[in-house]
Amino acid sequence: MNRTTLVGNFKMSRLAWGLAALVSTQLLSGCFPLVMGGAVMGGMVAVDRRTSGTQLEDQSIELKGINRVHEATGGGRGHISITSYNRVVLLTGEAASDADRAAAENAVKQIENVRNVVNEVAVMEASTVGSRSSDAVLTSKVKASFVDAADLQASALKVVTERGVVHLMGRVTEREATRSSEVARGVSGVKKVVRVFDMITEAELANLRAPAQK
Repeated sequence: MNRTTLVGNFKMSRLAWGLAALVSTQLLSGCFPLVMGGAVMGGMVAVDRRTSGTQLEDQSIELKGINRVHEATGGGRGHISITSYNRVVLLTGEAASDADRAAAENAVKQIENVRNVVNEVAVMEASTVGSRSSDAVLTSKVKASFVDAADLQASALKVVTERGVVHLMGRVTEREATRSSEVARGVSGVKKVVRVFDMITEAELANLRAPAQK
């Protein structure tokens, strides 16, 4: 085997290890790549009920929202998080004043393609790093509970936790909304469940599933 072949094999080996590490990290952190409607990756089927265009719009809204809120609140005051799902924006965290809370909401409402803003920001001191770490653990526990529930499609549900309060987002039916709320409430450490769902009918859900089953 010549030197060129050895170098080539070494590069391929590094690439394989890199991809394996990336997949492992995403699985452990609960993060998954952007999925265009429904795709099979590594033997796993991931489904997002938003269109690929809407997924990109949500990412854009979140990025713009971070900058807009930072500017509207004077920068550095409080700790406000922006989550967009199907162009509905959830604001969570803490604001330094009622004025900052209102300013953050108004700033996000001005972003193109935003359909609605749900303002769950509290006026209080910013949460500590320890509190946010506990929220991240609680989010993982809720997501794991959704995976364990045979009658729920975990990938269709988005979980945002702030100070022990779990916010649920996604395009779901009334049945799924009720069931997922029950499951989340049953997780130890959850203080409250707030539903920020985009409701659809059972017929609409059947239509969404049809293309993936072909």
